Amino acid sequence: MTGAHGGGVGPLLLVPAVVFWGYLAAALRQRDPGRAGWSHWRTASFGAGTALLAVALLLPAHDLVGHVWQHLLVGMLTPLGLVLGAPGTLALRTVRPRTGRAALRLLRRPALTVATHPVTGLLLATGGLYLLHLTPLYRATLTHPGLHPLLLLHFLVSGYVFTWAIAGPDPGPHRPGVPVRLVVLGLSVAAHATLAQLMYAGLVDAAVPADQLRTAATLMYYVGDLAEILLALALLVTWRPAPRRDRSASAGPDRHRMDVVRA
Repeated sequence: MTGAHGGGVGPLLLVPAVVFWGYLAAALRQRDPGRAGWSHWRTASFGAGTALLAVALLLPAHDLVGHVWQHLLVGMLTPLGLVLGAPGTLALRTVRPRTGRAALRLLRRPALTVATHPVTGLLLATGGLYLLHLTPLYRATLTHPGLHPLLLLHFLVSGYVFTWAIAGPDPGPHRPGVPVRLVVLGLSVAAHATLAQLMYAGLVDAAVPADQLRTAATLMYYVGDLAEILLALALLVTWRPAPRRDRSASAGPDRHRMDVVRA
């Protein structure tokens, strides 16, 4: 049982390397004549995100402490680095204009508006965490190795959606205002703190020693707070005043894409 939780992630180590080299190739293309260039800070941020993902995949997750470390890295810190790298903006600057316009139209679809709302991201990320620890799901990952990579994938995708919805520099035409995002972020802080306290008190479905529960709970509480403070700072750094209504109404998707290309 102890070896099962760490199994199945070996091939996944290729993912961070492939993703980063693809991003780097697109960033280097921006140095061609006639292009505006690409921010080294964004490249560094994306590289840090992929490095944190690789570290998380290498961590031994044979117990609850290792599992919590993986959650914090894959579900909270890795998405922050990836999102601040603005991969969507880079992609829009790399693809043909027609493809970029189609992508922006897709972002305006009602279904994607709901899927990328901060509340949806909160329910996916934090709700999944509660489901994992308050049901037999965590113990099932110990005995069924195939569940562990799926769990990591859920952490990564839900964490990315939440982070992007809160502080993503990539285009998000339907992203709610800063007050709404701050409220949702505050709910996330409270939800993580509550789960950490439940874990510290031993009220989770995990048959592990009490000292291990307390260590895992302490990690979730303090490192989780640190990750959410960094996310709040990212929100302040990436926040831009909303354009005047008359300008945004007349700009259309082509104008919006030009703003993205210049970013």
